Amino acid sequence: MSKVLIAGGTGLVGTRLSEILTNSGYAVVHLSRKKNPKAKYPTFVWNTSKSFIDERAFEGVEYIINLAGAGIADSLWTKSRKKLIIDSRVETTELLTSYIQKLETKPKAYLAAAAIGIYGDRGDEELTEASTIGKDGFLVESCIAWENAIRIAGEQNGIRTAALRVGVVLSTQGGALPKMMLPMNFFTASYFGDGQQWYSWIHIDDVCRMFIQLMKDDSLEGFYNATSPNPLTNKDLTKQLVKALDKKALVIPAPSAALRLGMGEMADVVLNSNKIFPARMEMAGFEFAFPEFKAAIRDLKAKKI
Repeated sequence: MSKVLIAGGTGLVGTRLSEILTNSGYAVVHLSRKKNPKAKYPTFVWNTSKSFIDERAFEGVEYIINLAGAGIADSLWTKSRKKLIIDSRVETTELLTSYIQKLETKPKAYLAAAAIGIYGDRGDEELTEASTIGKDGFLVESCIAWENAIRIAGEQNGIRTAALRVGVVLSTQGGALPKMMLPMNFFTASYFGDGQQWYSWIHIDDVCRMFIQLMKDDSLEGFYNATSPNPLTNKDLTKQLVKALDKKALVIPAPSAALRLGMGEMADVVLNSNKIFPARMEMAGFEFAFPEFKAAIRDLKAKKI
């Protein structure tokens, strides 16, 4: 039985990934900022401000998956919030690296989350891992710092390192989807701005299956786009969501100016356009269980995941 250590294991993706791994016969342990004897998975304390990890967390571990990071859209992007977003990703990566270097028996691989925000606002441009990264905006800035830390970790750890540039993760348990579904209780559904910006989405189970493929395939290294091969414009996605849920709703715009007024710079999260394709994962033989949006939504609704 292979043992997997997950940092950020209680987040949206971490929770589902832990379930899938356990059901597949893996042993899963978590890193947490607080002791929790009642946790579903064995939990070990870590503290980035004190540069501390309970070393027992690494015993017998074959794979480390780092999903830690403050929510990108949980609070307005003040100067202090921006610092927290970057530090929560970079410092956790650096802390894990410092401990991995000291291990007598190192894990087989270090895997991490990254984000498609690194491409920036690119309009209708079709983007793969071979495309240039973005130049402007906080999303690009934070993602560059994040990926630089992951690259350095790979160099210093001396083990296989790979990361997923995760798109808009679809789940009924959190993230963007419940927020998109909420207005439908009042018979409306909103797209943002003119709705022509591209959204690169992915079913939560496909993200988890990508991480498992990265674990299993020793040839996979570097950065991979974790998005469906079928991105949609925000307006089309909203219309398809209404149909997939069998709802009656008036599809209306939320003006860009109002979004900027209420969200400030953080409006980039919903207004940026990313038409992204998972070229490297498909070349690696990954097969999507849910490549089409409406089928993905219906599965999530039926399974309540």
